[in-house]
Amino acid sequence: REEKQLELTLEALISQVADLKNSLVSFIYKLENEYDRLTWPSVLDSFALLSGQLNTLNKVLKHEKTPLLRNQVIIPLVLSPDRDEEIMRQTEGRVPVFSHEVVPDHLRTKPDPEVEEQEKQLITDAARISPDVAQKQIQSLNKMCSNLLEKISKEERESESGGLRQNKQTFNPADTNALVAAVAFGKGLSNRRPPGTGASVQSGQPGAGAIIAGASGMQQVPMSGAAAQQQPMLAGVQMAQAGQPGKMPSGIKTNIKSASMHPYQR
Repeated sequence: REEKQLELTLEALISQVADLKNSLVSFIYKLENEYDRLTWPSVLDSFALLSGQLNTLNKVLKHEKTPLLRNQVIIPLVLSPDRDEEIMRQTEGRVPVFSHEVVPDHLRTKPDPEVEEQEKQLITDAARISPDVAQKQIQSLNKMCSNLLEKISKEERESESGGLRQNKQTFNPADTNALVAAVAFGKGLSNRRPPGTGASVQSGQPGAGAIIAGASGMQQVPMSGAAAQQQPMLAGVQMAQAGQPGKMPSGIKTNIKSASMHPYQR
């Protein structure tokens, strides 16, 4: 009866350990090959699955019908340095031989002495800390984690905003292309000439006015020859007009005649 119960317990443990091993293999594969697209919720799901399987394994070990496995002693019957195919099959290729080198590691029921000593030291240090000090350390650690997460989030927002500013277009490509085509090839420019361009000035006609060529909005202003020109005044007498050369006004003659009859003149 005890042997039958031990066999059933071992089968249940082997099944639970196989499920746990498959979950660990799947999680390690994700970490090694899908790290670039792995999300934090997916990691949490993997941890939750592993935690549930470990709890199930502990329940099987602590069940009242489970015999005390610590009372069972495993003694190797055959040790050989040669390759054992049966052990290779049962261990899925992890243990090729069952020799005196691998037996202490695979049949060990306690951790390494160095690991066991470190574990004892950690337990002792944890027991020395009072609950108040432990609570303060937990709050300090949570505060540090919160500040670190805030800084990381701020840097991510700044990097995203900087990328948006760099990618924002500050010009219109259509207007730029139209401007380049107009400057380089004259595309889109009008061939119509402004009014007054190309008009000639007739110099043979008397009193012809000057025309400013190419000036838009400027009109030809004719100027009459002798009638529009005002000659300078000399001693209050108007000089002869340009249209009547050689003819002097009567006022000038009178002044000259009266001057010849001056009493002091001989």
